Amino acid sequence: MTWKETLEKIQAGEETARAQALRRWDSLAKPLGSLGILEEAIVRIAALTGCADVRIPVRRLLVFCADNGVVAQGVTQTDDSVTAAVAHALAAGESTVCAMARIADCAVVPIDVGMRGFAGASGILDRRIRSGTADITAGPAMTRAECLRAIQAGADLAAEYKRAGVSILAAGEMGIGNTTTSSAIASVLLNRPPVQVTGRGAGLSDAGLSRKAAAIETAIRVNRPDADDPVDVLHKVGGLDLAALCGLYLGCAQHRVPVLLDGFISAAAALCAVRICPAARCAMLASHVSAEPAGAIVLGALGLQPLITAGMRLGEGSGAVAALPLLDMALAVYHSSQTFGHLGIAPYVPQK
Repeated sequence: MTWKETLEKIQAGEETARAQALRRWDSLAKPLGSLGILEEAIVRIAALTGCADVRIPVRRLLVFCADNGVVAQGVTQTDDSVTAAVAHALAAGESTVCAMARIADCAVVPIDVGMRGFAGASGILDRRIRSGTADITAGPAMTRAECLRAIQAGADLAAEYKRAGVSILAAGEMGIGNTTTSSAIASVLLNRPPVQVTGRGAGLSDAGLSRKAAAIETAIRVNRPDADDPVDVLHKVGGLDLAALCGLYLGCAQHRVPVLLDGFISAAAALCAVRICPAARCAMLASHVSAEPAGAIVLGALGLQPLITAGMRLGEGSGAVAALPLLDMALAVYHSSQTFGHLGIAPYVPQK
């Protein structure tokens, strides 16, 4: 199925299941709405799946790995060899997010969509489009055709994991330089100056931050991406990881699989998906708000509220994995027998 066919199949959530989930929350012996965004998340999953009996026992974190040519402009502390090193650590279960995922009972799947010079390795899924992107300060990151292939790869993975019985996905990425490409996308799609949406990433100095903002300004001037065409933006100033994430979100919406966004990078990709197809938002849950300057800005544009505000900026899908135990706790309450009727307590009613 092509990604365009994917778009045609995306529908908004089901109101019957949404209403049933809301009634279930209101029947529980606690103040109405007192679990806040956690309640909303369960209701949104019910609406997406069309079933108010929400369960998320089988979960996977998909970490899209790719390199970015813009690293040549001195926008990062490290070179792009780190991308492959972390991908190997992900496959071996030794990265930071792997330690977190074990607590959350979530399997981690690293996926090569474009690491530079990568020859493949056991435990790393091969969905390779090309060997890294070009330097966006000199021209497009990739061709439009390559971008569409990356989007398709992400959408196909959503379908694959749906068939495999996965009940919720978490979105992650690994790619040195991808806060630069994400900031470029945010700048174009939100019509904001690069300096407003550009942060220090993994810890840039003041001089490094200035180089990063200047590189984004140059990339936008050279490529002239069309803000009304998210694919044009992705292929000109984005990255292969971002394009694949965009496709994953579209595929999750089509196949009614809830997906947890991570931080700023995965949210920038989500913004592309929603600009391509607004109904794709129905599958998205915001795990946390990134400490990057554009983190809250992009979530605001998506109309999503984060479950966690902890100043996180690690990447790898760490925020998405951190949100899973919160959802588990919310579901423990949701499925409990502690209703007003069971406890013989008069139910709360909305006050005017």
